[in-house]
Amino acid sequence: MPADSFACYLVTKEGSSFRGEVTTRGLADLPAGELLVRVDYSSLNFKDALSATGNPAVTRKFPHVPGIDAAGVVEQSDVSEYRPGDRIVVTGFDQGQNTWGGMAGYVRVPARWAVRLPDNLSTRDAMLYGTAGLTAAQCVEALAARGVTPESGEVVVTGASGGVGSLAVGILAKLGYNVAAVSGKPEAGELLKRLGARTLLTRADVVDESTKPLLTARFAGAVDTVGGKTLGTVLRSLQRAGVCAACGLVGGVEIPITVMPFILRGVDLAGIDSVECPMPQRVRIWNNLADAWRPAALEELAHEITLREVPRMVEKILQGGIMGRVIIRPEA
Repeated sequence: MPADSFACYLVTKEGSSFRGEVTTRGLADLPAGELLVRVDYSSLNFKDALSATGNPAVTRKFPHVPGIDAAGVVEQSDVSEYRPGDRIVVTGFDQGQNTWGGMAGYVRVPARWAVRLPDNLSTRDAMLYGTAGLTAAQCVEALAARGVTPESGEVVVTGASGGVGSLAVGILAKLGYNVAAVSGKPEAGELLKRLGARTLLTRADVVDESTKPLLTARFAGAVDTVGGKTLGTVLRSLQRAGVCAACGLVGGVEIPITVMPFILRGVDLAGIDSVECPMPQRVRIWNNLADAWRPAALEELAHEITLREVPRMVEKILQGGIMGRVIIRPEA
């Protein structure tokens, strides 16, 4: 039977100020949904940090429990597709944005948000991936679907020390790609090499301030988690028929670029949306992540914390001070 109460990280609004604290709530406080899930692990993403500090672009309803990711066990089900005891993972949709999320002992979600975990993937490992892993895998699928193979040439990953970037490096390397990893953190170099990066680049290597419409054609493909000038430089540096999967905006939402890479080199810009990723693709990706796409050094990406450590890690992630993935045990 479900517990009567559970610990959660609750963000409240007082005037124009926001406050987060570990507290206790009951099942009646949860939103409606066909599945009641006991959370084994959640994770901390950049979007969660924004939600936890009251960013209105992410969350507008308070009090609120952040957490766009959750993995755990179904305790109650109103649908035939899931039974108590089923292990599931939920990422994206509205979870943790304006619907209470995974930084809690329990979540209640619509059944259409859930993916049944493969037998060989633990709930902990599912949160080592989380939204970051799903996004990274979508990027890899986008490159492969558009003809970028390990034989095509070098693939660059920007923001490689972050969650999406590090997992993209690991997945691409596992599949045999020649990966160049870009990071502004020199201390991340050894970890990126263990994940499979063959070349390490600095931010300066992929930020060209010139107005040249094309740069030297170097990369066959790219996973860009940054946006802005970095994305503009990468697009201008792609080989003929090169492909860039774009999924980030921390470097800006404007791209300083002309149409030249697209009409003279046939470059392809593939946008990645993990929030509304179609369910067939989600299922396929989670099965791949459980086995053939599992990075060699996945466990090395883990920073495991409890709910009480969330404020400290929120501050670090907003300052760009996190390498890898933060996973959360939902205990006080």
